[in-house]
Formats: sequence, C-alpha cells, structure tokens
Amino acid sequence: MRKFGLLTGLLAATALMFAPGAFAAKGDKFGTDTRHQEVKKELRTIKPSTEKFRWKMVMPWSKGLLFYDIAQHFSDSVKLASGGRLDIKLFSAGELVGAMETFDAVSKGSAEVGHDWPGYWKGKNEAFVAYASVPFGLDAEGYNIWLYERGGLEIMQELYGRYNIVPFPAGQVGQEMGLSSNKKATTMADFKGMRVRTAGWYMDILNQLGASVSPIPGGEVYLALERGVIDAAEFSSPAINFPMGFDDITKYVIAPGVHQPGSQFNVLFNQDAWNKLPADLQWIVKMAAKETQLWSNAWIENLNIEAINLLEKKVEFVSMDAKTLSEFAKVTQTYLKELKAKHPDVKKALDGQEQLKIDFAPWREYRGNVTPWPIQDYIDGKQNQ
Repeated sequence: MRKFGLLTGLLAATALMFAPGAFAAKGDKFGTDTRHQEVKKELRTIKPSTEKFRWKMVMPWSKGLLFYDIAQHFSDSVKLASGGRLDIKLFSAGELVGAMETFDAVSKGSAEVGHDWPGYWKGKNEAFVAYASVPFGLDAEGYNIWLYERGGLEIMQELYGRYNIVPFPAGQVGQEMGLSSNKKATTMADFKGMRVRTAGWYMDILNQLGASVSPIPGGEVYLALERGVIDAAEFSSPAINFPMGFDDITKYVIAPGVHQPGSQFNVLFNQDAWNKLPADLQWIVKMAAKETQLWSNAWIENLNIEAINLLEKKVEFVSMDAKTLSEFAKVTQTYLKELKAKHPDVKKALDGQEQLKIDFAPWREYRGNVTPWPIQDYIDGKQNQ
C-alpha cells in the first residue's frame, strides 16, 4: 500500500507539472506562435482551388551551379504540395533573359517567378546587399532569426515591393570559403596591391585596404586567374567553388570568408501574378520556400565536407592573423557607417541586423565552449570557435 501511495503521489505531481498554467508563475506563456491565429482565421474562408498555373522562373544561374538545384528544389516542392496545380518551369541564365536581367523580367512580368542573390541588384538600391550578405554580418542562423522573427522579411518585402516583386527567402548556403589565391596573404601588408575578384561591399572594403579589386563575372574568374589578370578571387562556398576548378590554378585559400558569413538567396514573384494565386497556393509557396531555406543549408554544408577534403589535397589553407581580422572589421565598420548615413534603406536593414547581434551576444557567450569538434580534439583543448 505504501508503494501504491507513493506512485499515486508521483502521478499526481506529474499531472500538476504538465497542467495548463503550471509554468505561468512568472507571468504569461513565454513566446507565442503568432501564425496560429492567422491560420485559424484563414481556415474560415480558405477553399482548395482547382485552377492550374504554368509559370516560368528565370535566374542568374546556369544548370552547372548548385544555386540552380536550389531553385529546382523549390519548384519541385511547390509542384508536389499543390498536386501539380502550380507548375513552375526553370529557365537558366540566357535561355529567356540574361543573368542580370532576372530582376527586371520578374518586375515587368515577362517571367512570373525568379530566383536571386539580392546583392546583384545593388545598382537599383544599395540596401539589396544587406539581404544577401554583409561582411562581418549575420551567419545562416542569424539570417533566419532576423528574417523570420525580427521583421527582416517584412522590410525586405517592402523594398522589393517598390519594384512590383514579392520575395521569400529560399536558399541559405552559409559562410563562403574565402579567397582562392596565388599569393599567401595573412597580414594587412600582404593585401596591398593584390589584384582580387569580388563584388558588392567587400570590393569597396578591399580597395580601401590597398587591394585592387574588380567585379569580374563568375564565368570569367577561372580564365582571369589562369592568365594572371588577378591574384585571387572569391565566389562562393567550397561545394560551389570546387567544380569551378580554381584549385587547379591557385596555390592557397585565404580563410576565413569574412566577406560572407552567411549567403542568402530568394525566390521572387511578380506582384500581379502573385495576386492571381488562390490563398491555398500562396500558403504552399510560403511553406515550400521555408522548406527550401532549411534544406539548402543542410545540403550545401554536407557537400562542403567532401569539397574541403578534396581541396586540401591540392591547395594550402592559410588564415588571416588576429590583427588583420580586427583591421578588416574596423574598416568594415567605418564603411558601413558611411553607407547608412547616405542610404536610409541600408540603415534600416543593418541597424536591425546589428541589434540582433547585440541582443544575441549574452546567449552566444554563455552557450560558448561547446563547439562540436571531434570529442578527442575537445578533450585535448580545442574548445573555442
């Protein structure tokens, strides 16, 4: 009887522990999924549609680039989830429009859908770069928090909306590799006079550090390195760089990729076309975009493992020293402050991103020193990152 009484007491205590309000001693529930109420409201009016749509997607990518596969993954997810009611056919760069004509094609409606890296549209509005990648900026985790939980998606949609476009995050490929180089640059002095291929804000920053930088198109980088027109180049992550063959004609990789701690891609919809989609298909698009965002990061990072193993057999990886990284960060900070002073849209995006980093810093500090290195490496003292 005594055991039975003890068991009864434990069961009662457990029931109380998981009863509604059991954790509300300090106030209301800590965190709410705001979408729940939105879905409840939608379900009162939403009806499965029967209309079918056959749309075109344009992009800056050729079929040889993994970015193309990310766009294909999104299109496949939409087709599967909609039972074929929304069928988006991909057209690689040059098939319907030129690589850098993707934005205008979607804006004007000559293609209903596009896939992009927002930094390409720097000439239209400087702020587009902030939604692609920022030197010393957000990593993959940070972009997801900022976009989905800190209002980043809403201000990005407002910016694209000025051009008759509705964007959704649909591709996060993480940190880029760094510079494939024929010069071993690890200190600030090493970068002076160095001829480098990069684009966006990193181009301006390197120029301020004494390098000579040009935004050579991706398809021309190999020849420029091979012919000695440039000393070094960055393009993307290891899995994307490896097939481009830079390791055949360079000696080093200069790490880390401070220019792009996280690289973000989007799927774009022409606003008028988007408005024609029934509500159920719009929900399918949003969820397929999020699924692509999650999948792409895991997929690319897993491919990076093999790519790095292959690259290490042919090139030497070298790291910038701490002093050089600090100097890079100082120049970047000054440059970004100047940009924010000139461009309100840049300020809006970057202030939100920086505030996230500030707010996240205590938790980042307290969760530190448990980087998942191989456990023997950890035991031997490799505990920080």
